[in-house]
Amino acid sequence: MRHLRLIGVLTAAACVFTSGAVLAQAKQEAGVERYVREPTPPGVKVFPSKLDGPVYTDESGRTLYQWPRKELRNGGTGDMKGAASICDNTKATENIGLMSPYPPGLALPDVATRQSCEQMWPPAVAAADAKPVGKWTVLKRKDGRNQWAYDGFVLYTSSMDKKPGDTIGGNNLGRSSNSPPGSPGGDAPVARVPIGPSPDVPGQFVVEQTLVGRQLILSTLFSVYTWDGDRPNKSNCDEACLKSWQPVLAPQIGAATREEWSVIERSPGVKQWAYRGRPLYTYVGDPSPGYQHGVDVPGWNLVFTQLAPSAPAEFTQQVSAAGIVLADSKGKTLYIYNCGDDAADQLACDHPDTPQEYRYAVCGGGSQAKCLTTFPYVLAQAGAKSNEAWTVKAIDPATGKSAAPGQADALQVWAYRDRPVFTFVRDERPGMIKAQNWGEFYGQRNGYKAFFLREEFQGR
Repeated sequence: MRHLRLIGVLTAAACVFTSGAVLAQAKQEAGVERYVREPTPPGVKVFPSKLDGPVYTDESGRTLYQWPRKELRNGGTGDMKGAASICDNTKATENIGLMSPYPPGLALPDVATRQSCEQMWPPAVAAADAKPVGKWTVLKRKDGRNQWAYDGFVLYTSSMDKKPGDTIGGNNLGRSSNSPPGSPGGDAPVARVPIGPSPDVPGQFVVEQTLVGRQLILSTLFSVYTWDGDRPNKSNCDEACLKSWQPVLAPQIGAATREEWSVIERSPGVKQWAYRGRPLYTYVGDPSPGYQHGVDVPGWNLVFTQLAPSAPAEFTQQVSAAGIVLADSKGKTLYIYNCGDDAADQLACDHPDTPQEYRYAVCGGGSQAKCLTTFPYVLAQAGAKSNEAWTVKAIDPATGKSAAPGQADALQVWAYRDRPVFTFVRDERPGMIKAQNWGEFYGQRNGYKAFFLREEFQGR
């Protein structure tokens, strides 16, 4: 089966996810993503996040986020570009009916303890005499304070981030890093996204956040590849090779001025981009943006500016009907739980420190005990080691929330981005994904998604 052979850089993460193979991407030093330097306000720094690439932080090291407006089914919410923040100290108590079929006016869970938008997302306050610099501007909040904005969107920090460079509050998954924020439509909540400087890549390329790492793709969203048969800054793709592989051509005028980028001359007047010394290609067999069929050809690899931190050593990779998934030691597919409420401030409900009623509704008909059976937590082995992406989290089995310090019956579970991962009771053999899209709006707003390392039919 063609899917059984894992891909270049993706598979290079196999040193990440399995204890076996030395993969082609391992030959391609993953490195750290380079970025474009730009003017910043005093105190703003760039933190080299291993999950989201370079991110901007305030003087205390707290990651900065935007909340761009998004149109949902029955209206939109989020901040408008160039406008003051709508995230204030008003505590929401009811949903507002942005997502059909739910009418407005339904009581939100945990109203007594629910925090306001501003408590969850403190504004990035600017000094009274703060001056604009570059893409950074100052907008006035309704309470009279100044708030920093980047590229027109006001900025926040997250109360969930605990240490410098954390991006627990939100992430860039599913959005190209140098594409405009706030894409319209869809069923997913209006998410907060960390901001950072633009990747230092030519205009033909963008960098996209994936569960495997920061993937380099064309601005048309087609995948790009490297070939093990090439030499540093030398293409060996001959006439037969070129029937299936198209060089990514570089402009005729101008030379590469970016670190890690070079331009090679294939033939007189025909120039090709190379990244970290490896010539770049697209694959004729990729039918549309997002496909990665080229990695099924031996010796051809995807390209990443940096790889994600390694998953637990006991985890495995399995082939499913829709692509390659991360699985537990027994081969059972792992699932990520997604949740955002339908209040005006669209607070997340996918973390153990947020209301669990939403999750109970889709995994156990309102019963936490049933959820423990239907979607069991992935338990961590004694002595398991954490990293920036994967941590061991103590969960109270009676409530689904974070356990109290020293709680005797706490479950020690694996968490990705501080959120537990699960398996599904009806997945009877390795590679089954019966809980993919399980929940409301195909799992986008409240439900479960398989942990895909490579999704064949992602349908951009």
